[in-house]
Amino acid sequence: MPHPNRRRMIALAGATLASGLPLATQAQAPASPFASGKPVRIINPFPVGGGPDGVSRLVAEKLSRAWGVPVTVENRPGGNGFIAIDAFKRGAKDGSDILILDNVHLAAYPALFKKLPYDPVKDFDVLLPLFKTWFFFTVGANSKYKTVGDIIAAAKANPGKLNYGSWSIGNPVHLGSEMFAAATGTQMQHAVFKETTQLYTSVSTGEIDFALGSAATAGPLYRAGKLRFLAITAPQRWPAYPDVPTVGESGGPKGFEVTGWNVLAVPPGLPPATADKIRRDVAQALAAPDVQEKFKSFGYTSFPVTPEQFQQFQKGETQRFAEVIRQANVSLD
Repeated sequence: MPHPNRRRMIALAGATLASGLPLATQAQAPASPFASGKPVRIINPFPVGGGPDGVSRLVAEKLSRAWGVPVTVENRPGGNGFIAIDAFKRGAKDGSDILILDNVHLAAYPALFKKLPYDPVKDFDVLLPLFKTWFFFTVGANSKYKTVGDIIAAAKANPGKLNYGSWSIGNPVHLGSEMFAAATGTQMQHAVFKETTQLYTSVSTGEIDFALGSAATAGPLYRAGKLRFLAITAPQRWPAYPDVPTVGESGGPKGFEVTGWNVLAVPPGLPPATADKIRRDVAQALAAPDVQEKFKSFGYTSFPVTPEQFQQFQKGETQRFAEVIRQANVSLD
């Protein structure tokens, strides 16, 4: 019979061979939610049925197959996204709780609120952007405005009379419209609606002069012939809408852009191996043909940058929004 010390050495060797790691390293390595079979949830601050929800559910389905664990989407809309962010902050810190955020949460709210219930830099580690989208200048099918130049001329002729709509204070459509007013030296009234369906219906009937809208939100009424797209707030025409000019081509400021973007975030300090696995697998899910097809239908585009590049991008976006908010004197406090 082997000596007790020899039996211990054999056991240690077996433990090393079984995992590929020394036993001491195994004891120090943090438990991975994927290896343990722990379910994963993607916390989404947006309602069921919208573009971000549709993308997140496709991604969750692919991650579930790749990881062999249930990956569910938990919608927590409302409260400026604070409800979802609070659930994330109180959730698991091992990578089994993931959060979707957009440019408002990370770049606009710091200037809109004197005090936020979260730190947009310290409370999240952004793993990767999910997508970027641009917006269209939308008017009713029977609107007298045929170009963005027509809107500018009317706004200058009647200061403060023209109205545009959005679904809340501080969203990308609202702030993008304020950017447009600043760029054109015009004054317009902001009308706030409770939901996007109501907003674009009001544009289609002429109750609202115009609104910025994405392909996901305004597209259904556009395809139904109730809205017209005057221009897209992108650097060039969008392939899915080749007949829609850029803002500059439609008589507006050249190079005028308004974007929206969504990202995937995890708790800060996640083990690099776990963070890298989530990043790689999500990137692979986003590249799948059915996800890319969904991107086309929603007017989304991939936004591939490294975490370091995104940090610089976020910093620039925060400064840009802060200037717009300061000029427009907008506040949510």
